[in-house]
Amino acid sequence: MSDRFDVVVIGAGPGGFRAAKRCAQAGHSVACIEKEFIGGTCLNWGCIPSKALLSSAHALLLAKASAQIGIDIPTATPNWPNIQQRKEAIVAGFRKGMTGSAKANNLTMLQGNATVTSPGKISIQTGDCSTEIEAGKIILATGSEPVELPNIPFDGEVVLSSKEVLSLPEIPQSLAIVGGGVIGCEMACVYAAMGTKVTIIEALPQLVPMEDEWAARLVQREFKKLGIVSVTGQKVTSVEKSTDPAKVVLEDGQLIEAQKVLVSVGRRSAIDTQTVENLGLEMNGQSVAINGKFETNVPGVYAIGDLVGTTFLAHGATAEADVAAANATGGDRKMSDYSLIPRVIFTFPEIASVGRSEQACSEEGLDISVGKGFFKANGRNVAQNETAGQVRVVRDKAANKIVGVTIVGFMATEFVTLAATLIGTQGRLDEITYPHPTISETLEEAIEDAYAQS
Repeated sequence: MSDRFDVVVIGAGPGGFRAAKRCAQAGHSVACIEKEFIGGTCLNWGCIPSKALLSSAHALLLAKASAQIGIDIPTATPNWPNIQQRKEAIVAGFRKGMTGSAKANNLTMLQGNATVTSPGKISIQTGDCSTEIEAGKIILATGSEPVELPNIPFDGEVVLSSKEVLSLPEIPQSLAIVGGGVIGCEMACVYAAMGTKVTIIEALPQLVPMEDEWAARLVQREFKKLGIVSVTGQKVTSVEKSTDPAKVVLEDGQLIEAQKVLVSVGRRSAIDTQTVENLGLEMNGQSVAINGKFETNVPGVYAIGDLVGTTFLAHGATAEADVAAANATGGDRKMSDYSLIPRVIFTFPEIASVGRSEQACSEEGLDISVGKGFFKANGRNVAQNETAGQVRVVRDKAANKIVGVTIVGFMATEFVTLAATLIGTQGRLDEITYPHPTISETLEEAIEDAYAQS
């Protein structure tokens, strides 16, 4: 007889693990199935290892610029084996922590490839062994995978995905990055700091196409100072790997030589096709279709995170996990405003935004005023030698409220949460005191500017 659980979660990434833990904390028996490592893509091949590399890159850049703040450091060179060892140690530490959390919350962790064979029944394949378990409710949280271009398939040696680029055995002399989105721009910063000649090729007119044009311009200007070459409005037609370095061919005939080529043109939902067929799951393109409660068209089956194609953000997945877990254990919740989930990019400088962008407001026909705050006029930023940055606050004049904030600059990803709180609560802005001297004062300056108070 197969084991039975109140809830079975498939996928132990940020969303899946959070959902499993919340269901267990509600007093239900829970199993969480993961095909590879606990933590999923985010912990093992995404958010955490990339931030570890970015931390090393940032420290290296600070060391190289130390003379500007009166500190003499004779040499500053990257020790790539040690950087990689530190990254792996950080990942291993968090895996251990999540495993401990699972035990503390009485979660049953199972490893293998899971397929839902029918409502309430799941088959787990581990090597040559197959086991069956039963579930009262099922939460699908199988995440996403890198998009592969048909004309530039991944080979793991020259043409890399976002997974291989994190663990190269050596620092490449040159790197061409196809795609100027979040992953492409973050990896550009890592390797440019390490001394790699980096070229980003973006098919759209600007880098970070999901952000306002002014933010992209500012970032591209700072990238140039790092030695990063940005080519926008161009598609890559092929990569010739018969030579070393390889040749990246652009649609205008331009050739870019690069030892390694990273293809980072986005991610797509990863779903077991047999599960879709067995359950008759309704799909929304490549993503699983859900309602506001994260219920699929199959009673008792929920889906969250990258699988449903909403935010493709780890913190978006955990927010969805809380809602799905509540509903799977008898609650009645719906997701709050998605626009209040911050969007963050850990480039040099960082980019963070929340709410509506200037462009989105203009397209909606809103009458807006835009307030600006400048890092170069901020005491903490000047003292920190981090003056490249700006805050813009978007105010809806008719409603007389803040509807969006974009921050580009040092520590932007940290104080964007304050901006999200301001938008979400629309509280008395004049009752908020910003400590001095802090970077958050640039947000205060931009708010005052948006209300014509500066």
